[in-house]
Amino acid sequence: MPPRDVGDPILLELIKNALDAIVDEMAIALVRTAYSNNLKNAMDMSCALCDAEGRLIAQGLTLPLHLGSIPDAMAQVRRKFVGRIEPGDVFILNDPFEGGTHLPDFYIFKPIFLDGGLVGWSASIGHQLDVGGKTPGGNGCDATEIFQEGLRIPPLKLYDAGRPVDAIFDLIDRNVRVPRQVLGDVRSQVAACLTGERGYLGLIARYGVERLAACTTALLDQAERLARHAISAMPDGAYTFTDWIDDDGIDPDPIPITVTITVAGDRMVADFTGSAPQVKGAINSPLPFTKSAVYACVRHLIGGEPPNNEGYFRPIEVIAPAGTVVNPVPPAAVAARGLTGFRMANTMFGALAQIAPDRVFACEMGGDTGVSFGGYDAERRPFVFLEFLFGSWGGRPTRDGVDACSSAVVNFSNNPIEVIESEYPILIERYGYVPDSGGPGTFRGGLALVRQYRFLAREATLQLRTDRRSHLPYGLAGGHPGTPSANLLNPGTPDERVLPAKCTISVQHGDVFRHVLGGAGGWGDPRARDPELVRRDVMEEKITPEYALRHYGVTITPQP
Repeated sequence: MPPRDVGDPILLELIKNALDAIVDEMAIALVRTAYSNNLKNAMDMSCALCDAEGRLIAQGLTLPLHLGSIPDAMAQVRRKFVGRIEPGDVFILNDPFEGGTHLPDFYIFKPIFLDGGLVGWSASIGHQLDVGGKTPGGNGCDATEIFQEGLRIPPLKLYDAGRPVDAIFDLIDRNVRVPRQVLGDVRSQVAACLTGERGYLGLIARYGVERLAACTTALLDQAERLARHAISAMPDGAYTFTDWIDDDGIDPDPIPITVTITVAGDRMVADFTGSAPQVKGAINSPLPFTKSAVYACVRHLIGGEPPNNEGYFRPIEVIAPAGTVVNPVPPAAVAARGLTGFRMANTMFGALAQIAPDRVFACEMGGDTGVSFGGYDAERRPFVFLEFLFGSWGGRPTRDGVDACSSAVVNFSNNPIEVIESEYPILIERYGYVPDSGGPGTFRGGLALVRQYRFLAREATLQLRTDRRSHLPYGLAGGHPGTPSANLLNPGTPDERVLPAKCTISVQHGDVFRHVLGGAGGWGDPRARDPELVRRDVMEEKITPEYALRHYGVTITPQP
């Protein structure tokens, strides 16, 4: 029998907030102990708690695109090690075809025991700086099979009954370019899991095993009820939308991502039938990542403050045919699957805009750009610099898009220029807004950003994962699309060269690389925009007077 007070809303709220605090403490522990900029500054990581059955009961305020994949990875670990899970164990995996999403994302799971009984799990995901393979940073688009992408780790024990498994640490050490940073970050992930274990056992000490388990089950059910209630308020029907990836970096053909969202009562189906077959380049998205993208987008329309657990996944079915770009089969390359994840989110929002046009913004720009430099310094010491650039949100039904922010489905942070320049042979020469780049609308899209790098070491490999050259961020409700992205090598010099959207090239000392992100789409008819907002944009130099006249029909006379 469950405890009699398990339905007490005050008790459930207390436990919900306590679980949220624990996973956020896990994230803080990871950030504070991490070695790489990608974790300690950009915070490309996630933390979570699962119950004894492996159900996701709490997610940290980190990356939604990560967290929806945890149930799949958790299921693989529990299946493989059934009957062989002991106190002190820690598990690791990164295999995209066995619970992971791409090789740089290391999943770390720690079972939580009390008096010899399994009572829960703590989990962390960290995007590692390097995993070996043909391209420094492990995010290249030019691999054509997963064997080229780096070290592939099935579910394994990283610690066995509290003792480190030296063979696994040695294997990682020998197969990555920067083992100090990678192994340091792995240990930071373990520290985050230990933090989660400590907090979870503290909750058990306060409430008891059975009472806490009953409450977490009730919170899962509560999240499900709230999701079903939100879905039942949506109009029944089928809503289809297609967005495009320009190419995969190998074949020039555009790649459609199509989703049909069907609402029937209190259930929702997201069906990606009609999306492109899996491609040669490394942008294929494994099924756990595809499911995670769907959950993250639907969460926006649930509203309120539901428990942040997998309960809200239950009324949502994801259909992704095997052998497609949204559910590839081995040995598909998947290193740059982040691009497809963000495009799936754009596609989902395009379909959701038909369901709730007063709540969904036009297409954002964030999430299409990955930049890495890898090489050796003058002492032949290896370095790998990796960062993901985000732009701005699309125009919203009641206000402009947000300029310079992360994507709606991740919580990346800015990589500080001062840190980059102090730790890498790179000089950031330019970082700022691009005028006249937000899609025109009643509420304009957010502005594009430009970032310019000067390379200071002798030689290195530059790898780019960019998009939105020919298929621009879409507008909604009559809003215009945003502007295209661009890659330039040595701009403004006789050696200026336009680079492809996706490429891997060698750069030399003094070379300059400039990336311009795309501008976000606008919402609503531009001619209905408040002239005062147009004037303000001109005064703030976000648009020029010529642009104001051309797109908004507003004449702005510059002050003498």
